[in-house]
Amino acid sequence: MPNYTVTVATGTQWFAGTDDYIYMTLVGSERCSERTLLDKPLYNDFERGAVDSYDISVGEDLGEIELVKIEKKKYWMHDDWYCKYITVKTPYGDYIEFPCFRWLVDDKEVILRDGRARLAQHDKTGVAKQHRRKELEQRQKTYRWKEWHPGFPMSIDAKAHSELPRDIQFDSEKGVDFVLNYSKAIENLYVNQFMHMFQSSWGDFADFERIFVRIKNTISEYVMEHWKEDFMFGYQFLNGCNPVVIRKCTEIPDKFPVTQKIVQDSLERGLTLEEELNEGNIFIADYELLDGVTPNATDPCTLQYLAAPICLLYKNSQNKIMPIAIQLGQRPGEDTPIFLPSDDEYDWLLAKIWVRSSDFHVHQTVTHLLRTHLISEVYGIAMFRQLPAVHPVFKLLLPHIRFTIAINTKAREQLICECGLFDKANGTGGGGHVELVQKSMKTFTYRSLCFPEAIKARGMESREELPYYFYRDDGCSVWEAVTSFVTDVVDIYYDKDETVQEDEEIQAFVKDVCSFGMQDFDKCEFPKSLQTKEQLVEYLTIVIFTASAQHAAVNFGQYDWCSWIPNSPPTMRKPPPTKKGEVDLKYIVESLPDRGRSCWHLGAVWALSQFQENELFLGMYPDEHFIEKPVKEAMVNFRKNLAEVAKVIKCRNEGKKLPYYYFSPDRIPNSVAV
Repeated sequence: MPNYTVTVATGTQWFAGTDDYIYMTLVGSERCSERTLLDKPLYNDFERGAVDSYDISVGEDLGEIELVKIEKKKYWMHDDWYCKYITVKTPYGDYIEFPCFRWLVDDKEVILRDGRARLAQHDKTGVAKQHRRKELEQRQKTYRWKEWHPGFPMSIDAKAHSELPRDIQFDSEKGVDFVLNYSKAIENLYVNQFMHMFQSSWGDFADFERIFVRIKNTISEYVMEHWKEDFMFGYQFLNGCNPVVIRKCTEIPDKFPVTQKIVQDSLERGLTLEEELNEGNIFIADYELLDGVTPNATDPCTLQYLAAPICLLYKNSQNKIMPIAIQLGQRPGEDTPIFLPSDDEYDWLLAKIWVRSSDFHVHQTVTHLLRTHLISEVYGIAMFRQLPAVHPVFKLLLPHIRFTIAINTKAREQLICECGLFDKANGTGGGGHVELVQKSMKTFTYRSLCFPEAIKARGMESREELPYYFYRDDGCSVWEAVTSFVTDVVDIYYDKDETVQEDEEIQAFVKDVCSFGMQDFDKCEFPKSLQTKEQLVEYLTIVIFTASAQHAAVNFGQYDWCSWIPNSPPTMRKPPPTKKGEVDLKYIVESLPDRGRSCWHLGAVWALSQFQENELFLGMYPDEHFIEKPVKEAMVNFRKNLAEVAKVIKCRNEGKKLPYYYFSPDRIPNSVAV
């Protein structure tokens, strides 16, 4: 009588084990086994972390094993079970791997195919084709699109984290509870005595140190010591939290009437402003997106204000980026003066503070939330809806959308919802952040997610002209490593361009992203189909890079650059000055966030800058969805390339007072999960 040995691995996360009954059926090309209860006498089966083996005897040979069917039935009360993988040893000594890596909940069943990745057009048997179709039909019922706000990318149809499919929930919801984490942060930072002191201003700049004592690091301390200096202000446009706003200026815009006479004292080379523009030494940061956005009005006791400044920057003879003119509005006029470094100390300082505050809003809402979190969720939902587990692109992308839908759902539940935590301390709370996303979506394009193109579009690509733009340099290195890895994987499964064109599932995935996820917005230019291998490689590189490297670059520096409140005020309590010579220290301090909002802000940037427990960094793929040797070799090569990038970054940073490490692969999580 033929005998099959099945080995079942249970996950190691909390509550992965089960006391429920587990049944298995082997589906072969000739026949099926009996439905068999997997149970050993006097043994506690399917404990957390266990690897258990069972024998399944059959009357006749089953033929080639095509599917493994697993069923979970209630023993006493429903007890979810996380199955990592199943291995089947045939009577002939062959081993067949069936990756699972999913939860079995309630009385649901899971049907697995072996671990070899296959495109739809390469499936020949009716059983395989039917399994593929049914899996997607079920997924499309489970993963539904929903519009959270008009003009936003679409999100998952779930009001709360607990409503999500179990497979995409966090292992522990408590670990991502924003209220709990922010409260913990405030307690750990020993600032809880200030957190309820809304409307209470600090005494002076030094007073902010009272909430800056517990956690210091190299960069945040350096920022605290040098934040007033123009070089530090300019440096952050290149390597701070939001290094994506600055662009080369080739012509002074009409709305910003800066002339040679106004800035001549700041130009070092003896050239005119026009000549400096032609030489490529003038840059601009324009926060036009904030124009007309409604400031936070959720607290009737505190008026809050926003501005839409424009800042002109100059690359001096030491290649430092220095501010030379700031206008705190989009419409020039008598009440919108152009502030200069030669102005009164406090006039110039307050103008820079307004730019930093505006940069904070654009960073949080556009650079961070929209362009990493929300777009990665779109890719994740479309992936679940259109790509079966056997598809190589599903296997490739799954680690890079891990927990993304969960963290975004939790954010919509607690953080950016009406009356959420975002409203407590942020000038764009109370709906302004929604307006900001809606405005930004009107200019959001697919090409802007292609890292090298985004750099070039801003005129920032020359290493000779800007030798200290580490965000660009390191980002390009990681982009190249990801592109190389994706190319290796695509080459394994797609032998020619026609194979891409004939892959109905990948075409459906791309179309779902554009037509549903991005709602086919005008000018977004997301492709609705892919025609070549090169296009597929670029598309998948964008998905992986955005979810991993780009998110890391704009997220994990938040405590470094934003913990010193005057350097990145989350809100301003007085309007932008309309005249010069009327500002003093008292006015500036009263403009900055009060004690309560400062503490909420500090707790937020600290919590958002922490890695997840048991974080998986770029190139780490412990769940073996791929079983093919060529893909595993590609992963090894990917890790080698990433290690080389990390080594170069580490060497460059040695001895630097302002190291740049946000693109170091050993600090880049695989996915957006915080």
